[in-house]
Amino acid sequence: MAHLITLERLRGEGETLMQEVSREYYEAHAGLKPTADLQRIYERHADILGDEAMALVLEDFRRQAHDTDAHRSARLLLDWLVESQTGRLLAEHDEREIAWESTAVVHVPDGRQVPYQRTAIEIANAPNRVERIALDDARARLVERELAPMRQERLEREHAYVGGLGIAGTYNATFEALSGVDLAGLAADCERCLRDTQDMWDDVLPPALHSALGVGVRDATRADALALFRAPQFDGAFPAADLEPAVRRQMHEMGMDPVAAGRVRYDTGERAGKRARAFCAPVRIPDEVYLVMRPHGGQTDWQTFLHELGHALHFGYTRADYPFEYRWMGDNSVTEAYAMLFDHLVQTRGWLRQYTGLSRADLPKYLRAAALEELQFVRRYCAKLLYEVQLHGGSVSWDALPALYVETLSTATNFRYQPADAFVDVDSRYYAVRYLRAWQLGAVLAATLVDLFNEDWFRNPRAGPWIVGTLFAEGQRELAHELAARVSGRALSFTPVIRKIEGLLE
Repeated sequence: MAHLITLERLRGEGETLMQEVSREYYEAHAGLKPTADLQRIYERHADILGDEAMALVLEDFRRQAHDTDAHRSARLLLDWLVESQTGRLLAEHDEREIAWESTAVVHVPDGRQVPYQRTAIEIANAPNRVERIALDDARARLVERELAPMRQERLEREHAYVGGLGIAGTYNATFEALSGVDLAGLAADCERCLRDTQDMWDDVLPPALHSALGVGVRDATRADALALFRAPQFDGAFPAADLEPAVRRQMHEMGMDPVAAGRVRYDTGERAGKRARAFCAPVRIPDEVYLVMRPHGGQTDWQTFLHELGHALHFGYTRADYPFEYRWMGDNSVTEAYAMLFDHLVQTRGWLRQYTGLSRADLPKYLRAAALEELQFVRRYCAKLLYEVQLHGGSVSWDALPALYVETLSTATNFRYQPADAFVDVDSRYYAVRYLRAWQLGAVLAATLVDLFNEDWFRNPRAGPWIVGTLFAEGQRELAHELAARVSGRALSFTPVIRKIEGLLE
């Protein structure tokens, strides 16, 4: 006998579904199993992912008054259901892609065979330019032949499905309705940010490229960018053995348990099949959260570890008594802002002097290199959003998108991108939006912490409890701009982000 679909049932069984899917992704991406068995999980929960559930949640969303907690809750439940129904539809695609990534091998013309999952690491660490260009070209040929068609098919199916749900008509309009984000407004902010930082970028990139790699701007590629921002000249100040002890010490000095009473677990060693890109896997929020990282070396690992720790501690300290939708869903700009708040510590003079081996003489050079990388990332993500608005908007044909991708990203960064990555360099569900708003929110939070606890807030024993109680405990109940207004009264913009970069470059 079928059980009646109710909102409370959706919350209870929805959380079980999310836990099972999250664990499956964690084990597959961490290299603990060769692929993910997502279809079986979604089929087991098919009863709560059907038309009846959609009709119930959509009706609740439409009848709730705006600017109320009931409307917020209904929007997040609807967002979860759309994500889960889409996940069920695309589970076969995702399984195929995970299996491909874990087994694919890049064949380099010199005879080397490099696992696809390690190509970014190998390119970043290759001192010989001919070698890294050859590896990236071989990677791109493989991606264009095998991975890009899978990604394009996935995107096409997702667009058709989401646009046909009847929530807001188009894919972009549906995203805005579910996320509370104004895409056109953010895109305009990105265009303005690119204009405002163009002179600065033109000034700092050429000498950095020439000094570090002996490469001119006209010849620079995305592979050169990976090598440039790897910054191996500072490795001695960021030894792998000191990373976790230094960060643990800093967290304790700030009054925060770095493992949240055992709820956060670190998975930071080398393992075949582990993704090169680090990630946080909240398997049971707040009780079981994994920080997963595959070592690259040097300051990159320190920054990456701190970034994922921001995520992990956020989920590990989320209030356990909050409803499902406030713990699992919400504006991911918030958790990304916490991650950036932590990873930007490696751009903070006091933190670097206290916890790393950087010498007084190397500190200004390191900070300038960090500012260059930060500026590149901000400009890259501004360009990614502008490209993805076109990709998801449907006004550009699929055949024309690779050329648009290369033009948009290459113009913004001065690094020549590969057309093969046009559908691969796209995170699900407009995640570029979350990173961009996180930069804005992170700048607000950093300024607020300085106001409350002074420049060395990162080792003020009162700061940790404030972060846990005022920020982390709230999950992602609030939108990024709502959180900024609550804790500081400030609005979101790129102005403080740019000002911080300018300060590091002085």
